[in-house]
Amino acid sequence: MTVAPKREDYDVVVIGAGPAGLAAAATSAEAGLSTLLLDENIGPGGQVFRAIASTPVTDRSQLGADYWAGADLVQSLRASSAEVIHRATVWSLDRNLEIAVSIGGASAFVKARRVILATGALERPFPILGWTLPGVMTAGAAQTMLKSSALVPDGRTVIAGQGPLLWLLAAQILRLGGRIDRILDTTERGNYFAALPHAFAFLTSPYFAKGLSMMREVKAKVQVVSGVTELSASGDGQLASVSYVAGGKRETIPADLLLLHQGVVPNINLAMSAGVEHRWDDLQLCWSPVLDASGNSTIPGIAIAGDGAGIGGASAAVVRGRIAARAAVEALSPAAAAKLPPMATLRSDLAKAERGRVFLDTLFRPAPQFRIPSGDTIVCRCEEVTAKDVLDAVAIGATGPNQLKAYRRTGMGPCQGRLCGLTVTELMAQARGKTPQEIGYYRLRAPVKPITLAELAAVPKREADVKAVVRG
Repeated sequence: MTVAPKREDYDVVVIGAGPAGLAAAATSAEAGLSTLLLDENIGPGGQVFRAIASTPVTDRSQLGADYWAGADLVQSLRASSAEVIHRATVWSLDRNLEIAVSIGGASAFVKARRVILATGALERPFPILGWTLPGVMTAGAAQTMLKSSALVPDGRTVIAGQGPLLWLLAAQILRLGGRIDRILDTTERGNYFAALPHAFAFLTSPYFAKGLSMMREVKAKVQVVSGVTELSASGDGQLASVSYVAGGKRETIPADLLLLHQGVVPNINLAMSAGVEHRWDDLQLCWSPVLDASGNSTIPGIAIAGDGAGIGGASAAVVRGRIAARAAVEALSPAAAAKLPPMATLRSDLAKAERGRVFLDTLFRPAPQFRIPSGDTIVCRCEEVTAKDVLDAVAIGATGPNQLKAYRRTGMGPCQGRLCGLTVTELMAQARGKTPQEIGYYRLRAPVKPITLAELAAVPKREADVKAVVRG
């Protein structure tokens, strides 16, 4: 059954029902503001709390306490007056805070006085030879299947990369009886030294004990190879083997499934299409929106919370959601803000949640060879453009990602640059001897998600719209 928005305008529209979005919508509604939460998934939770209301995994120890914390957020939202629509794909947001959303094959427009973007994170591209083969997936995709359907690998499985999610996924697979043959850790040895100055904050953060416990749990059951400096997948139409170099020695092992992960980055497409200013973050190696302390962007009325504002993890995302919502309440109904926790308390909570983050960002900073490919490695999966193709285009005059579109169609497929954008920026920056900030990113426009021409043509039109295109 298709559920359309009940009204044409709202005080606050929250986009994304992950940790930040759940917290923001509940906070806004609690203060008495008319609130709409739009999310494209079948249920609440985002990636971190995916399928929290429907997962078949009922043994709480298998997914861990951090996952089940999402149940309280969902409960708070459902107890509030917020209107929630799932399977709703937002394909446009403009400077006037008008939102176009596709629900059940039909589009509707809603207007907001304040918009809170809580679009979360995407996995960082991991472009290696063979990463487009069937049998090669991201760790996030495997975790989605695990949470939503209790599916775990039973064939020869290799996990490669680095970062907290890699170890969490490995632990969850093992707890559910899945198979992992080998873990290939690509963390650069130099990162350990670079992270040392930030170690104290990490040792006194919630991350430390949990992370150490998970790594011990996994290492007791799986062979872990550290210091991996080269990685490739091969097979004839299907993954058959994984080849890697560690300690100067190359080894090739048979594999049915390769799970890749080297961290997550903000999902910026909707924010960029709305005109929000972004800057290159040289620590997290990604684009992050320019925000004030309350999450307000450079476009009046648009705030960004959660990992879409910069990677900080689920606990920080929840607090960021509450901060953005409280700022919206203060702007629209100052008296109602008195019902909410003081901003100073929320900022203190955020500082605690982000403690240790710089250590993790420094330790798990991906190595250049796994971010900036060469030769026949595919960069743009949608259009099958290789690293050599990109460099050839640079050689004949392509100056940045938008010029590259004209030469090679990169970023013009269904993913709209989500799987190649960062790679293209860094590859072109390296080739031209410039910084990623100087090279820039794709110019993003609506629709930011695919919709059919039939749906676009069926969008309700005002008389002025019709007259604008009728010949006199």
